[in-house]
Amino acid sequence: MTSPGTSAPAPRATVVGEALIDVVHRADGHVEEHPGGSPANVALTLGRLGRPVDLLTWIGTDAHGDAVRSWLAESAVDLAPGSDAAPSTSVATAHLGADGAATYEFDLTWDLAPEAAARPRTLVVHTGSVAAVLDPGAAAVRRVLDDARGTATVTYDPNVRPTLMGSPDDVRDRIEDLVATSDVVKVSDEDLLWLYPGADLDEVASRWQATGPALVVVTLGGDGAFARTRGGRVDVAAPRVTVADTVGAGDSFMGALVHGLWDADLLGDARRPALASVPVDTLTTILDRCVRVAAITVSRAGANPPRLAELD
Repeated sequence: MTSPGTSAPAPRATVVGEALIDVVHRADGHVEEHPGGSPANVALTLGRLGRPVDLLTWIGTDAHGDAVRSWLAESAVDLAPGSDAAPSTSVATAHLGADGAATYEFDLTWDLAPEAAARPRTLVVHTGSVAAVLDPGAAAVRRVLDDARGTATVTYDPNVRPTLMGSPDDVRDRIEDLVATSDVVKVSDEDLLWLYPGADLDEVASRWQATGPALVVVTLGGDGAFARTRGGRVDVAAPRVTVADTVGAGDSFMGALVHGLWDADLLGDARRPALASVPVDTLTTILDRCVRVAAITVSRAGANPPRLAELD
């Protein structure tokens, strides 16, 4: 309860998913380590854009876990209770090609503590990638989403990792189920073509949107992005930049998407009707900022999304 004369706690975002250490092998032979993980990168982006955000994750109390904690704290991301109960912190090894594109190998386990939950003031809950489909933690993630849905917007990015997820047939049903229970879905063209080889991207986005989400956004790398709503399709182009690498680009886009919907007062259970009928000009403005954020991220090495001041 809020005491007389004090303001209510600010609404928050909760991001549920893996945080880990990326070991990056660059094309020139240079090797470096830094914290990462798709959901963690989304939380980092939200923190840098000034949003109160909790990361509900599964890291250890080892040196790698300390590195993750420090990295998140520098961007004002709070760790949710129970997030440091893992026996050890997971590691992902990324190999970067000459074009900056990354392929991944993982030494990863995923779970959530029994008490894992979003805070009562959570306005939006995001999940995606490995955490949403890898057992034993995937069932706990789904419980957190279901518990939060009564008050919060649910957002999802499949962000597939074939090394861990197996074949498309192994995860397609689970991904489609998560799509259908989400309010907002962001997916890359590469992920859609992995799930549905040879498919028409617009057809898949339209089909996904018809199963439940108010908004399905498909990112197209340097070609920008498009969104499908019940009102039709919205396209935006991406700024032209020199690409350092693509690590974290989609995650920074996702964080910017949540941030933009927040700015437009389209988050939370009470705003679902407004989200479902988002005007084209509002959505275009949001997506334009998303591609700008992603462009800044790919212009510098690693998952290093911009801070809010860099966009003004």
